[in-house]
Amino acid sequence: MKTKDVIKSLRINKKVSQKELAEKLFVTRQAVSRWENGLASPNLETLKELSNYFNVSINLLLDADTKLICQCCGMPLEEIDHLSREKNGNLNDKYCKWCYTDGEYIYKTFDEIMDFLVPHIASFSNEREEDIRNYLNKSLPNLEYWSDKNAKTNK
Repeated sequence: MKTKDVIKSLRINKKVSQKELAEKLFVTRQAVSRWENGLASPNLETLKELSNYFNVSINLLLDADTKLICQCCGMPLEEIDHLSREKNGNLNDKYCKWCYTDGEYIYKTFDEIMDFLVPHIASFSNEREEDIRNYLNKSLPNLEYWSDKNAKTNK
């Protein structure tokens, strides 16, 4: 998702007008309009302010080569609507809303996530469940959530 789309989506989700956002950031409404139309980009200081205002990482605001993925299930986080939220309503760009909701992890064990993901992925792919399970067994432990759990249990 491009920066222009992220800013517009965040603004709309927060239910603020371009004028209201501009006032919060001490810029003109036209500046916000140019960002949302891809005619200009916010400078680094303004990106920091946007990040603070929307409670998201600067990485999410940028159209970076680094693509965000859920650090529990590995799903690409391409849509803002897929991001999880903290208890206070702030967006969390490390997890999808299906793995982490209102500050709580949904899947507590590796078996729980595997029991959900394997049949779910198999339902829309041509892969065998055994192959999916093998792939996930290799890839999921590299994600932050599962590598942190392993580090804690191996101490």
